[in-house]
Amino acid sequence: MSVNVFDIADLKRRMQGAVGVLKHELGGLRTGRASASLLEPVQVDAYGTHMPLVQVATVSVPEPRMLSVQVWDRGMVSAVEKAIRDSGLGLNPNTEGQVLRIRIPELTQERRQEMVKVAHKYTEAARVSVRHVRRDGMDLLKKLEKDGDISADDLERMSKEVQKATDETIAEVDLTLAQKEKEILSV
Repeated sequence: MSVNVFDIADLKRRMQGAVGVLKHELGGLRTGRASASLLEPVQVDAYGTHMPLVQVATVSVPEPRMLSVQVWDRGMVSAVEKAIRDSGLGLNPNTEGQVLRIRIPELTQERRQEMVKVAHKYTEAARVSVRHVRRDGMDLLKKLEKDGDISADDLERMSKEVQKATDETIAEVDLTLAQKEKEILSV
């Protein structure tokens, strides 16, 4: 017997991890109101590496349509400003010392369409992630069968379980996208 063990619950948990990441990323897509989570995907070139914005600054929401970013290190202000401008979120910070003020513009129809495209990009990344987990599971099953640890019938049955879990997770990903798309377009 080999030490490799097939665990469908582990595969499902990993697939749900991809759904969780997607929901987190979609939560950062704004729908017209300021939210500190809007800047969570922003990566800053800091100290020779890419770091999440929240590791170099504090983000707060002083008004419903404004974000305030307090940069901890004065030398990082321009890097944070550049990261926010280049994030694809359509934000333009105004810098006052170590504080960046970001007015959240009204959402135009064009901007809404851009946000839907970003949501689709996040969703496709989640689908790819789920498919990678599926591939890992299938590869393990094939290895177990090759090593004689499971029969061909077990391989077929377990492969169907993996495919069913994949289909269910992809359906959940698609539903999550549909809800976010509706939210973006209906605000």
